[in-house]
Amino acid sequence: MSGQDVLIIGGGIIGVSCAEELTRAGKRVTLIDKRPIGHGCSYGNAGWITPCFAMPLPMPGMLIKSLKWMADPQGPLYIQPRLNMALVGWLMRFMRAMNQQQMLRSIKALTGISIYSLDQYRKWDSESHGAFGYQQKGLLMVSQTQEGMRAVLEELRLVSSNGVDGRQLSPDQVHELEPAVDAQKVLGGVYFPNEAHAEPLAAVNFLADRSRKGGAQLLPGTELLELVVRNGAIDHVRTNHGIMKADQYVLATGAWSPPIAKMLGVRVPILSGKGYSMIIDKPARMPHVPMMLIEKKIAITPRADSLRLAGTLELVGVDESVSMGRVDAILRGSAGLLELPQPLEVKEIWRGLRPCTPDGVPIIGRVPKLPNLLIAAGHQMLGLQSAPGTARLAADLLLDRPPAFDPAPFRVERFA
Repeated sequence: MSGQDVLIIGGGIIGVSCAEELTRAGKRVTLIDKRPIGHGCSYGNAGWITPCFAMPLPMPGMLIKSLKWMADPQGPLYIQPRLNMALVGWLMRFMRAMNQQQMLRSIKALTGISIYSLDQYRKWDSESHGAFGYQQKGLLMVSQTQEGMRAVLEELRLVSSNGVDGRQLSPDQVHELEPAVDAQKVLGGVYFPNEAHAEPLAAVNFLADRSRKGGAQLLPGTELLELVVRNGAIDHVRTNHGIMKADQYVLATGAWSPPIAKMLGVRVPILSGKGYSMIIDKPARMPHVPMMLIEKKIAITPRADSLRLAGTLELVGVDESVSMGRVDAILRGSAGLLELPQPLEVKEIWRGLRPCTPDGVPIIGRVPKLPNLLIAAGHQMLGLQSAPGTARLAADLLLDRPPAFDPAPFRVERFA
């Protein structure tokens, strides 16, 4: 292949969003992925498009919480113990990012690209008549402890100052809004009325179709083998289907970005955070609003004829094994709030590797030492909700347009 403007490596929601944005700008785009399009971390996430959830992982006070969670083998956070200098370096940066100033900068950056993305998804849905399951029913965060209520009210305070609407609810108001929740089981919650959700794989496929209609070539089953650098820039890439060449390259490979960037001598501190989701039968008292169980960090998303439950974060290497203890913990935690069908039949169990940067903000920017390479990776749990905004910023930088968002918080060299 030759004569392409942009070659995108990675066919998840970030990669296809970049392809859609660039083809809309009139660029000739090819996208490759060794898997089917959308079958990595974009396949089975909670499907949330929720600017209220634009919070970085390293929040002030997270260290103590993390240690408490790690003491519980089935808690919402787990760090796989291993002697690994990359892990040690990541954790040191993670701890340094746990400060008020960094948190406020990160929330502003994340809410900016998330609000833009929500508006874009809404526009696409109005044009496509439900092609990717978009519904704007808001998001309900519920708490069963005083500590959880303090946490969710603090989150409300932080995101409301960045343009996200929300309101506190009493237990009775939680039940009135969502009858599937017994008021006796919660201390209260916060409702964010403007948030939305969609089917994650359908969203990827929708954007992939838009890209193809714009002229992009999407090549699943195409594995990157080598990036060849000449004269201070990427000259071409080798794949299992031959050599491919373009003017500019976008690395949108999520949790797999560090070893690929290492081929080029570029350090990308992304750690894989394994998450789980499962689909269960529709309960008799079916929730109609997506919910977050604050203490358990469990996401509950209604679907057309079933319920998706998602949660946990295991900071691991590129490890895609399934811990049934984690799966069972999500099921038990959900059953502590909802009346789930008994016996409970799980229709599908999925796990995916969320790409986590140590400061909780994705990397979106050109690589200084390789001017024709842009990295768009490291979106932790916010890939779907921030993908259109990420694509807009990436395209602005690639096309030398005035950026829609301040690129500084996302720059690659902040980890140098």
